[in-house]
Amino acid sequence: MDRVLAAEHAAEPVNDSPVPPAPEPPLRPRHRVTAWAAGLLLIVPAVTAACRALDTDAVTPVPQLLSFLPWLTVPAGLGVLLAAAARRRGLTYLAVLVLGATAWSSVPYMPQTVIPYGLPLARVKVIAANVEFGEGTRALIDVIRRERPQIAFVSECDRACRTALTSAFADSHPYYASVEGEGSTGSIVLSGYPLRDWRMIPAAMGMPGATADIAGVPVRLQLAHPLPPLPGQVHLWKRELGRVQDYAATAARTPGPTLIAGDFNASQDHAAFRHILAAGGLQDAARRAEASRTPTWPTEGPLPPYVQIDHVLVRDFTVREVRFPALAGSDHRAVLADLDLRGPR
Repeated sequence: MDRVLAAEHAAEPVNDSPVPPAPEPPLRPRHRVTAWAAGLLLIVPAVTAACRALDTDAVTPVPQLLSFLPWLTVPAGLGVLLAAAARRRGLTYLAVLVLGATAWSSVPYMPQTVIPYGLPLARVKVIAANVEFGEGTRALIDVIRRERPQIAFVSECDRACRTALTSAFADSHPYYASVEGEGSTGSIVLSGYPLRDWRMIPAAMGMPGATADIAGVPVRLQLAHPLPPLPGQVHLWKRELGRVQDYAATAARTPGPTLIAGDFNASQDHAAFRHILAAGGLQDAARRAEASRTPTWPTEGPLPPYVQIDHVLVRDFTVREVRFPALAGSDHRAVLADLDLRGPR
């Protein structure tokens, strides 16, 4: 009897191959729609985060979408929820990956540069303001009188704006370097310190610069105002930001403090802006003050402010405080940076 049972057991086939996973059940119509909605929500965050990780601004619409990068975690998060509701494991894993990449890409950027630790030579307050075709000039005059910055970088300052500023501050800020023009083409650097070596970066909108003597130290000052990255003009935007980068790189070849400030029409999420920081060994004052996600534009229109495109970039300065005063009549907030000019170690 035992021999018969043994023979029967020996005759049974042995299957040692692993059991394949059960296929995902077919989607119900409602789940199919939910899965498609999740996939569509993930496209823009995935493409934008990928370009940010690859350090490229690519082409339209990527430069425009990069301005919204931190906000793209919202559709990515909704994509995760919809993918989970559709009961699709693969899509859910992909959605979580896209959400994580978008959140990681939104971490504030800080280049690895040497922070000055020399003795403070002077306390310098700087304001960068876009007055939108001169409409915010009166508000800027009020801010300057209240906050008393020694240097003002003013974009879109037409002839009337230039006359108003130089008249209002003839005693406290008698020095200036300007590019005259109407509408958005005029700009001015107003200074309480003596200026020399006037210069200009070629651009469609004025980008004047000069050298200020502060506590016996020559400090390079440069206003930045490149064209915005409008569809069809992205190549012009990149070219003008590239010229600012070239200036920053040239300035970095010789020792000495540098201030580049204005409306860059670019955020820290744009590769062209980060390249300026890297080329010049510059620090974004707002980033040093842990305020690099404070939006400065647009303060007019149907959307609330969502991106910081106005900056004060420094080298051989330490940052005490950065604030963002509102300017009635302008669609930008100003950037007010309280700095310490540092001497050699």
